[in-house]
Amino acid sequence: MSDENANSPAPSVHYDSGRSIIIRHTVHRGQRDRYETWLRQIIQAASEFPGHQGVHIIRPTEGNDTFEISVRFSSKDDAEVWLNSDIRRELIADISPALASDEQVEIKSGIDFWFTPPSSTARQPTRWKQWLITTAVIWPLTMIVPELYSPLFQTVPDLALWGIRHGIIAATVVALVVYLIMPRVVRMVAGWLFR
Repeated sequence: MSDENANSPAPSVHYDSGRSIIIRHTVHRGQRDRYETWLRQIIQAASEFPGHQGVHIIRPTEGNDTFEISVRFSSKDDAEVWLNSDIRRELIADISPALASDEQVEIKSGIDFWFTPPSSTARQPTRWKQWLITTAVIWPLTMIVPELYSPLFQTVPDLALWGIRHGIIAATVVALVVYLIMPRVVRMVAGWLFR
């Protein structure tokens, strides 16, 4: 039996780990309520764009007026479509009078955005610190999450099949790390991490 595609190159597989748009806004004193209202509007607008995967906001600490917003998209192209959209331009124009300086925007891939220094004077964390924190967060989850799913896998054996159960567990661990745990952990250890 001949296979005419035997010598054809394998189709290329495109893998994109997603992108986070990191935006920093410094708000004029007395404009925080206006900014918070506007923030809800722009978050809603972003959520309607293709590839949108969520938003994480780090609000200013006492004595600081800078908000940091991470908007996650499934690909670089999706992130850039939102970033360059007319609706985003209009919303930025609306809030500009409330901002003390121009917005700062960066597009980060993978987990880089977690380890972005909070200011231009802070040092980029060393790789061993990034590795240590990431391991410390993921390690316990790899022990806890499979146990939590165990009753489900016993009830629905098809979900316990090799590969399927791993995908469910991996997706859960990644979601917990990205959306819930890592942003809080990095904030807690920032004094050590960026030193």
